[in-house]
Amino acid sequence: MFKKEIDINEVAAFLDKCGPDTKVYIGADSERFQINGEWFADYILAVVIHIDGRHGCKIFGAVQRERDFEQKKNRPRLRLMNEVYKVSDLYLKLYEAIPHDIQVHLDINPSEMHGSSCVVNEAIGYIKGTCNVIPLIKPKAFAASYAADRFKSLAA
Repeated sequence: MFKKEIDINEVAAFLDKCGPDTKVYIGADSERFQINGEWFADYILAVVIHIDGRHGCKIFGAVQRERDFEQKKNRPRLRLMNEVYKVSDLYLKLYEAIPHDIQVHLDINPSEMHGSSCVVNEAIGYIKGTCNVIPLIKPKAFAASYAADRFKSLAA
């Protein structure tokens, strides 16, 4: 399994150098693919630090590769909820280390035209229950839809 962890201490040290208007956003994305006939998913986590709310961003990220046992390719409930579990775990680790406002972004589209809509309610409910925040979903979830997606291409 390919795995790269986000160093929480490194994120905290970076935040210590930033001003009080700094914003923190976290998100996750995933990508499903085959290797030698077996399905895998890369889960990409991103921490976006918007320095002083106006001086650019620093992105910390991780890629975790796991077997994917999803049966319904057009309704990827298991894979999407794994994204949600991973971003929740990251939130809790970050919040413990840096009691800072952290926005959670989920790469889930509420439109029933998209497969990710199958987990909208349970994903939002899970984040509300475990993190005590209301997550943003598409189209407002840039830390998941853009930052995590972009990090994957940089980490490759």
